[in-house]
Amino acid sequence: MRDVAIIGIGETKIGELWNQSLRELGIHAGLGAIRDAGVTGEEIEKMYIGNMSAGRLINQEHIAPMIADYAGLDDVPAVRIESGGASGGMALAQGYMAVASGIHDVVVVGGAEKMTDVGDEEAKKILSSTADWEWESTFGATFDSLYAMMARYHMRKHGTTKEQLGMVSVKNHSNGALNPNAQFQRAFPLKVVLGAPPVAEPLGMFDCAPLSDGAAACVLVSEDIAESYNGEPVRILGLGMGGDHMAVHDRRDIDAMKATRHAARNAYDMAGLEPKDIDFAEVHDNYTISEIMAIEDLGFFSKGDGGPATERGDTSLNSKISINTSGGLKAKGQPVGAVGINQAVEAVIQLREDAGDRQVEDPLYGLTHNVGGTGASAVVHILERWS
Repeated sequence: MRDVAIIGIGETKIGELWNQSLRELGIHAGLGAIRDAGVTGEEIEKMYIGNMSAGRLINQEHIAPMIADYAGLDDVPAVRIESGGASGGMALAQGYMAVASGIHDVVVVGGAEKMTDVGDEEAKKILSSTADWEWESTFGATFDSLYAMMARYHMRKHGTTKEQLGMVSVKNHSNGALNPNAQFQRAFPLKVVLGAPPVAEPLGMFDCAPLSDGAAACVLVSEDIAESYNGEPVRILGLGMGGDHMAVHDRRDIDAMKATRHAARNAYDMAGLEPKDIDFAEVHDNYTISEIMAIEDLGFFSKGDGGPATERGDTSLNSKISINTSGGLKAKGQPVGAVGINQAVEAVIQLREDAGDRQVEDPLYGLTHNVGGTGASAVVHILERWS
């Protein structure tokens, strides 16, 4: 096993990007990462692209070679990775393992999704297919309703309040307002969040991440050659992956995600760190309850304290631990297959101390957490500032 570094990053703006195709978004992010790293096309040995459902969203399969082709890298073998909402994080994990194993020295990892070429109803139906279609979605269970069940259970078991859910949204929109690539660059007071139309009780409109277009990319190299390139390196120190039952009704408890806990434990063990060592984290907040469960399952707070911790301000910028400095999925946006790479891009920006007004003070370790479906898969990466 060799140590691995990210030496280049690139991402598009996130939003309803009707004038850009999936291939254009992927090329924009990938070329940005290549330029940032200072690598040449001849040096790139492999590409991994995270994508949830291009076949149903834009009627295009085999998208990884398509993006490589139109980027002028048609000689580079390219592979698509699909793991629902964790597609981007899993692509990053595959890229890491390819370099760490010694099979490749220079790899490009990307994520891309075009969600708005179909209507909202169809996009939500496609997203719901990453839950258990035969036993959940077919009977009318949507992503919104499944996560609402988790929220209601968490509230009943731990006393979490709707106001605490709303404070997750307030915080993330405040951070997103400082991110020039975020879909929503506007802060909202709690009164507005709580007064939004209901989606699935207790979740309202401001508790749910949008469906977005966007792409992101990273260049990975072995650590021994990282400093020979232009990009400022960031070390990937830990990696963990976890799984769970596909259907929510098969799980023992729904106030936690076993996949997240397992992935986090493996990542901490590999990095030789504990939760208290982490300075900031990008967690998978496709719903506000997702963030509350994530900060508990990742070990930052005890089970049931996620809501009170948010209310106390312990997850705000430069507090006990800075959570979702990018704005998270809630404000930065949710281009599903790109989410895990977007998180890595934010982590690199923070560790390079290039985040401007949303900068975490003197960060050493950052964590990214990416979830597929309603928690059937999860991947955690721990990144370290280069020294």
